Amino acid sequence: MAISGNSITQAVTAISQGGVVIYPTEGVFGMGCDYRNQQSVIKILELKQRPIDKGLVLIASHIQQILPLIQPEKREHLARALKTWPGHHTWVFPASPLTPKWITGDFDSVAVRVSDHAVVKSLCDQLGHALVSTSANISNQPAPNNCQELQQLWHNQVDYYLDLPLGSATGPSTIRVAETGETIR
Repeated sequence: MAISGNSITQAVTAISQGGVVIYPTEGVFGMGCDYRNQQSVIKILELKQRPIDKGLVLIASHIQQILPLIQPEKREHLARALKTWPGHHTWVFPASPLTPKWITGDFDSVAVRVSDHAVVKSLCDQLGHALVSTSANISNQPAPNNCQELQQLWHNQVDYYLDLPLGSATGPSTIRVAETGETIR
């Protein structure tokens, strides 16, 4: 049975045990899990009805959680992202060999973000690594903006609903290509 509450510790426990959690981010509720756990990632993709080939965003509390997963071609590319982090900006970098294919999908790149949202930072700090961050909706459907609506949508298919406030941003983060600075969302 799914649990709803405001305990970051319970959310971390659920993630550590291979679970899927709903949690607030800067602008929307995210659905996340341990990116290294293929079974958990596949569960998220199935729930969202999202094909694996599209790839997923990873969110972190600190650049140190991201650096092993990316291979910037030039220092300027990383510098471009660092000017916006921590913040509501996702950047696409070439993926390192440590980034699982179930995260990159059909791409040789990975979308990553260093968040400034207190809940996200606490989750990632306690986990000690980045986590999957995809909007908590069925693909191409509107994203609910409160935990009650999310529970009605996902019921017991999610292991923990972290019912804490969203940040002040409106909508999901921008996504930009680190090499060129081009905005793709």
